[in-house]
Amino acid sequence: MSEETNAVKLHKDPVTGEMVSKTELKRREKQRDKEAKKVEKAAASPQPPSNPSQNEDDLNPNQYFELRSRAILKLKETQSPNPYPHKFEVTKSITAFIEEYGAEGHIRPGEKLEGVTVSLAGRIRTVRNSGPKLRFYDLHGEGVRVQILANAKDAENQEDFVESHNIFRRGDIVGVIGKPSRSQKGELSISSSKMVLLAPNLHQLPSGHFGLKDQETRYRKRYLDLIVSEDTRRIFITRAKVINYIRNYFNNLGFLEVETPMMSMIAGGATAKPFITHHNDLNLDLYLRVAPELYLKELTVGGFDRVFEIGRVFRNEGIDLTHNPEFTICEFYMAYADMYDLMDLTENMLEGMVRYLNKGSTIVKFHPEGKDGKEYVMDFKAPWPRYDMITTLEEKTGVKFPPADTLHTEETNKFLRELCQKLNVECGEPRTNARLLDKLVGEFIEPLCVSPAFIVGHPQVMSPLAKWHRSRPGLCERFEGFMCGKEFCNAYTELNDPFEQRLRFEEQSRQKEQGDDEAQAIDETFVNALEHGLPPTGGWGMGIDRLVMFLTDSPNIKEVLLFPAMKPVENATNVSAAVPGPTLAASGQV
Repeated sequence: MSEETNAVKLHKDPVTGEMVSKTELKRREKQRDKEAKKVEKAAASPQPPSNPSQNEDDLNPNQYFELRSRAILKLKETQSPNPYPHKFEVTKSITAFIEEYGAEGHIRPGEKLEGVTVSLAGRIRTVRNSGPKLRFYDLHGEGVRVQILANAKDAENQEDFVESHNIFRRGDIVGVIGKPSRSQKGELSISSSKMVLLAPNLHQLPSGHFGLKDQETRYRKRYLDLIVSEDTRRIFITRAKVINYIRNYFNNLGFLEVETPMMSMIAGGATAKPFITHHNDLNLDLYLRVAPELYLKELTVGGFDRVFEIGRVFRNEGIDLTHNPEFTICEFYMAYADMYDLMDLTENMLEGMVRYLNKGSTIVKFHPEGKDGKEYVMDFKAPWPRYDMITTLEEKTGVKFPPADTLHTEETNKFLRELCQKLNVECGEPRTNARLLDKLVGEFIEPLCVSPAFIVGHPQVMSPLAKWHRSRPGLCERFEGFMCGKEFCNAYTELNDPFEQRLRFEEQSRQKEQGDDEAQAIDETFVNALEHGLPPTGGWGMGIDRLVMFLTDSPNIKEVLLFPAMKPVENATNVSAAVPGPTLAASGQV
């Protein structure tokens, strides 16, 4: 049956805009008429309840939204009061209010400071009544809270006290003018003479006790998560502190912060599958960057001996507990340094960062399966353990590996395939030497790295941009940092030989032809830059998101991203479309 035939049997819901059956439309209209009559009856009641919000607790979310929307639209019509004023003069932040008046003994219980008037603003999280003439609100802002003590005898207009306070609901943003005080129980408060609605919340706010438990909702509606969860707020404040610490650390070492392109014609700088976009004017497909590495090294060629960048990169790979398609990375390049200098720098920076965040302690606890699961205890105190890749694999597997300078050969590929099969280590196609070695490392070495540790001694075949090892043919000067079994940083003594770099790129191209989508293409511009001379340089990259996961005890990367990648919601309807009221123009304004 065609889509046109189906559409004939469906009718448009004038409120939600959905196409529904005739029976469903009749049911909805009947239900709306019933609810409208209830609202009209309540509005006509000569003695409204002293606190209507108490009667709204039993409504479902859609009913609450419709009821509150009608009330706010009525206020918009009458302007008594205007529910969306342009300005409210705030004289003090909630934090400053607590710091100035919260000291023990400054205000005695049951008293208020006469002659002092302040104006605060924030969001109401809880409402408590003690009769019609006395109400308590918890006002939240800047991660702190203060109590509003609303007593009719303190109000500017005592006659309108009940009516004016009946418009406030949990989640509303309000301004309050009053005097610093303490309640009879000794709680710091502001005794209000006037409260002003600044922006109403049209939706039911999750309860303060149970909070917002549904993870999908928390990630999709991060604004709601931040409103109700102090833990979520703490995570993102810590994230900001981590980024600021890194930026200040490099600035103090004389590094220059730079910005490099997000789009390029070649996806280089890391072994990863890129996203593709299109430039209409040039009629050209471009890649979103998988790493800023090649650009930063070109700047080092140009004479910026110490450069770093903190920014987003994009990798068209899977989404799981530790991976998001776009994430934040920090990369730096340091002329006249090598991998050993960079290991010392990494230890120093992260130990100092943890002490800064953790009140001097270097111990961090992480629960990979949630708060009630197993616990990893990490110690960031330097020096960190260092595991040589091939030596450790030989110890753990009990098998002697081929010489390092033959790890790129077909014979070694056969050896690695047979070893993985024997040890039940799975590796999908293409089963290149690099991928097979990587799977073995993931099985036998990465689990050893609970506290921060380095894996060193990588074969050249795994590192197309790293310089060969100065004393171990077949290996390169590279290290990876791991904690809790997960990689968090990657660094090496940079390859600055343009002849060798071209050969490495050509090998990567061969791997790409074998079906490895993550292999890199030849970047002629970068090779040309190397031909002008790159000084001996150490290069380093770290994933900010994963580091923040460990430092905030967040087992899911979505917890540390304000707006993580999510699958689209099927058949999603906008509940806001059900609001009765005037038709809105395209701008959203009446």
